[in-house]
Amino acid sequence: MSKIKPQVLKGFRDYLPELMSPKQKMLDAVAAVFEAHGFGPLQTPALEYASVLMGKYGDEGDKLLYRFKDNGDRDVALRYDLTVPLARVAAANPHLPKPFKRYQIAPVWRAESPGRGRYREFMQCDVDIVGSDSMMADAECLAVGAATLKALGVERFTLRINNRKLLSGLFEKLGLDGGEAGLAVLRVIDKLPKIGEPKVRDLLASECDLSAAAVDEIFDFLSRDPDTLRGFFEGVEIGLKGVEEITEVLNLAEAQGIREHVAVDLSIARGLDYYTGTIYETFLTDMEDIGSVMSGGRYDGLMSMYGVQEMPSVGISLGVDRLLAALLEMDLVQAQPSPTKVLITHFNAASVPHSYALAQRLRAEGINAEVYLGTPKLKKQMAYANKMSIPFVIVLGPDEIEAGLAQVKDLSTGEQTKVPQAELPALFK
Repeated sequence: MSKIKPQVLKGFRDYLPELMSPKQKMLDAVAAVFEAHGFGPLQTPALEYASVLMGKYGDEGDKLLYRFKDNGDRDVALRYDLTVPLARVAAANPHLPKPFKRYQIAPVWRAESPGRGRYREFMQCDVDIVGSDSMMADAECLAVGAATLKALGVERFTLRINNRKLLSGLFEKLGLDGGEAGLAVLRVIDKLPKIGEPKVRDLLASECDLSAAAVDEIFDFLSRDPDTLRGFFEGVEIGLKGVEEITEVLNLAEAQGIREHVAVDLSIARGLDYYTGTIYETFLTDMEDIGSVMSGGRYDGLMSMYGVQEMPSVGISLGVDRLLAALLEMDLVQAQPSPTKVLITHFNAASVPHSYALAQRLRAEGINAEVYLGTPKLKKQMAYANKMSIPFVIVLGPDEIEAGLAQVKDLSTGEQTKVPQAELPALFK
């Protein structure tokens, strides 16, 4: 049999324990914030019928779906995000209480070009509110996003917001329809932070067939202060509605104590087709070049695509893998090869039962403890603890066993003390 090369697909990765441990702690912290704000957990399948997903992300998004025929010749696709599966759940379960507040933490798949902090398989953490058209729901998503980043130790960040109604109002002023022509313009504007104004101007002229005057008006809009938007949209009803909504969200952000982290950015377009109102992108002040780590918005019409009554909805999604990469670079989390807090050594086969008994007592007190496997020399057991970054080692020799003691070594300081075994749980706690 020929040998198989042990490799992963481009854009995918393995998470070994040293990275998976801080990632899991991060996910636990995120879930705790979500639940503190009243969101309950939801799980949906990784695979959906392709018809459930197609047509929800625009032409560019549809091309990024991992789509194939399964063994039953069914047309299926891996989920692209967690929002569209939620819309399917809400459409299939009309009895759900409204507002329905859920969170989901799960992997998604996109066949896009991998880059720094960006993979083809990545974890998303979403909170969504289904069944509320109040701007309080939009502001609550901002508050959850801010609380999540603070729980992870990030204090310097900006939640940049816009409103798709403002962009629709701009298109109305330009004489563009709200269909594919408008969406094409949105996708180009959405590239502004990545490629800059000159290239966006070129694309608006070449790909969207806009006149120089229309391109100038777009950039006049993008450069405006929110306070001047009402005058800009005079006589344009949908634009004025967008001004009203974004103003209310800002006032609610003030009431929730997060206004300092919220800024209006009229260049944010969120190229996905289903957004209808508030939209969000979140950037870390000290690492803006890594891109947005949290995004989302309002999508009031998505459920109606499944033939049910329209349900106003809004949500925000945390990009776990990109944020974890940023937190590692910012030294806000550290790689951790092992979750073990205490390694218990032994001298010979006769001392092994005593080591296991001690490990059980520590675990019963909530202390992560492991017994070294095998009976090599103590030096090798110590080397293992160092390699795995285990902070404490218990040396349990014949003398210690007979006296009911344990020799505890703190590997960070080298300090070594003898402690009665009954006092060990309190010591490590």
